[in-house]
Amino acid sequence: MRLGLVLAGLIALAQPAFALSCRAPDIERDYQTAAQSDDTYIIVKGDLFFDEAELPDRTDQQASRKRHSVDIPGWLDGHSMTRDGFTKRFKRDITLRVSCLGPWCGGAEKGDHLVFLKQEERQWVMQISPCPVMTYVTPTVELEQKALSCFRGEGCQED
Repeated sequence: MRLGLVLAGLIALAQPAFALSCRAPDIERDYQTAAQSDDTYIIVKGDLFFDEAELPDRTDQQASRKRHSVDIPGWLDGHSMTRDGFTKRFKRDITLRVSCLGPWCGGAEKGDHLVFLKQEERQWVMQISPCPVMTYVTPTVELEQKALSCFRGEGCQED
């Protein structure tokens, strides 16, 4: 019995280890990515609402072979950034585009966010990937100030 457990453990250790390695989120890097893109982005701070049950579940191997992204309808109620801060009212439907890479999918939760929304035709899209970028849950005043500094051109150096 003990030998069987030891062999099973060795076999498990011999399997290749796969892990997702992500860089730490960085508001300045995200700002520069958005600014250098040919796409149109806005920065919004507000409360996010959506049905969390629609988030993809990749806990089994069958599910990890499914499509690479899922669009979920959502609602964002807050303010978009202007040179004076988050002052322009933003209260509208958005799309949460949750992407997956193998068994790893982006995640989201309801509540206060600072997000870079990408414009696609007449819709605003919140991109949520397995490695968190362009989305910050419960943003701090310091994070908001860094984003505003980038927006005003007062300095935007990624960490």
